[in-house]
Amino acid sequence: MNNNLRKGLRFEGLARQYLSARGLKLMESNYRCRFGEIDLIMRDSQTLCFIEVRFRNSLDFGGASASITPAKQRRIIKAALFYLSAHRPGLNQALRFDALLIQQLDKGKLDYNWIQSAFYAE
Repeated sequence: MNNNLRKGLRFEGLARQYLSARGLKLMESNYRCRFGEIDLIMRDSQTLCFIEVRFRNSLDFGGASASITPAKQRRIIKAALFYLSAHRPGLNQALRFDALLIQQLDKGKLDYNWIQSAFYAE
């Protein structure tokens, strides 16, 4: 396993713990299909959340949020639609696309920024 993959899995695990502590229930992690990947699929009460996890060591180049480009958002939305077509959670299922940004601060401390409804499917 390469270092980037190992680091990604570590921070997705931390994100899962962070969100679970706030009441979200894990449905699936690292969901992959031909359209892309979704880091975490979780349920927040009656809302199904598709969550992109991003980690950055610094705020250079806009930090973690800048790395969720419009193209990345489109891939996540397409993957979510594919997931929904396969799992059929219900016609009236509320959906949300979130981002959990993890920033490393001084002395290794981590800062979590959970952005609910970070982007929308049109």
